[in-house]
Amino acid sequence: MADSYDVIVLGSGPGGYVAAIRAAQLGLKTAIVERELLGGICLNWGCIPTKALLRSAEIKHFAEHASDYGLKIAGKIEADLEAVVKRSRGVAKQLNSGVTHLMKKNKITVHMGTGTLTGPTSLTVKGEKGEEKLTAKHIIVATGARARELPFAKADGEKIWTYRHAMTPKEMPTKLLVMGSGAIGIEFASFYNDMGADVTVVEMLDRIVPVEDKDVSAFLEKALTKQGMTIMTGAGVEAIDASGKGVKAKIKGKDGKVVEHEFSHVISAVGIVPNTEDIGLEKVGVKMERGFIQIDDYGRTGVKGLWAIGDCTPGPWLAHKASHEGVTAAESIAKELGNKDVHPHGLDRNNIPGCTYCHPQIASVGMTEAKAKEEGYTVKAGTFPFIGNGKAIALGEPEGFVKTVFDAKTGELLGAHMIGAEVTEMIQGYVVGKTLETTEAELMQTVFPHPTISESMHESVLASYGRAIHI
Repeated sequence: MADSYDVIVLGSGPGGYVAAIRAAQLGLKTAIVERELLGGICLNWGCIPTKALLRSAEIKHFAEHASDYGLKIAGKIEADLEAVVKRSRGVAKQLNSGVTHLMKKNKITVHMGTGTLTGPTSLTVKGEKGEEKLTAKHIIVATGARARELPFAKADGEKIWTYRHAMTPKEMPTKLLVMGSGAIGIEFASFYNDMGADVTVVEMLDRIVPVEDKDVSAFLEKALTKQGMTIMTGAGVEAIDASGKGVKAKIKGKDGKVVEHEFSHVISAVGIVPNTEDIGLEKVGVKMERGFIQIDDYGRTGVKGLWAIGDCTPGPWLAHKASHEGVTAAESIAKELGNKDVHPHGLDRNNIPGCTYCHPQIASVGMTEAKAKEEGYTVKAGTFPFIGNGKAIALGEPEGFVKTVFDAKTGELLGAHMIGAEVTEMIQGYVVGKTLETTEAELMQTVFPHPTISESMHESVLASYGRAIHI
């Protein structure tokens, strides 16, 4: 006989486990199905452990520049890669244990194994208990995504890596090729560069971090080049040969010429593929495009009782977007089941921030200046550099800026773009502002504490209207 629930969540990443917790909070009998580790890719193999790696690289960077702060550190700063990776895995293990605790605390039944839909509201789980049959009034698919592999650059874990291999390397690269300059590629490029590798980044488009404002892309390329990286834009890797001692890569440059380069290792960071194959979606008639499950702003798939959230749905493919979708889906389900006290709101993708934890950091929300103009807005845009900010100078982090984009007619904040120290912590100020539909008037009247780097946010707003004080 099948176990029956109000809600079953297939996948326990940052979307899945959050959806399960919210459903349980709302009094729904909830189960979660996970084939590997609670917390999913983000917690165990993505967002969290990579930040632990980057923190180690950041500490090494500051130690190497101790003299800039009037300090002396005797001897050469050396990285113990094994110890750095061990710390990173420890952080992931701690948080995995935390999710396990949260499942117990919220009385969520965990089924470990591979789940396959047998209908819109039923599935089987093959795992540690053999084959289990489960049914629910509603199922939320939260199966995530995996790294996209190029046909000529299949990951072997030895010399050709995906992000997962790059997090637990068997050896330190000496000369590293990173294919792709999105968040994953740039973060690993930054990490290994700080750790001492000779890093080359190849990007097919005309600028790195291409989803960001062009001013941010230009600033980052200059900063990374100054740090010793080789940046190749408008270029593509044509072939990879890892049969020898190292890796030979044929790279087609902007000029159309193909030149062979040698590297010790390659990281492929050229996008993701949704984990939507072989889970029974084709049996229930779910609409899909390029493998991604199509949903409305609440997570509905169009098939009654079946929902989807996170990286198996259209982007942006970010953990915090998945978590937000999880809450929205759980509350929408509760409402359909008769809970009149919940009032879910559909997801507004214009208010989802993006963060890249390279050195310098990048953070943004909303439209770039170019996108706003393309959409027909008459814009007012302003930029304030960190060199004009007292706290940034005192921290020894004067490189960076904040840029804001407003609708000239209404004063609506259309977008904000930042690069520099701690901007990933500051961007939420603009996100709150956009969510509250703020205009330049409210932001100008907001009192920012001094001395903080966040004062640059205020100055950028002022600069958009020709009123900046400190530059």
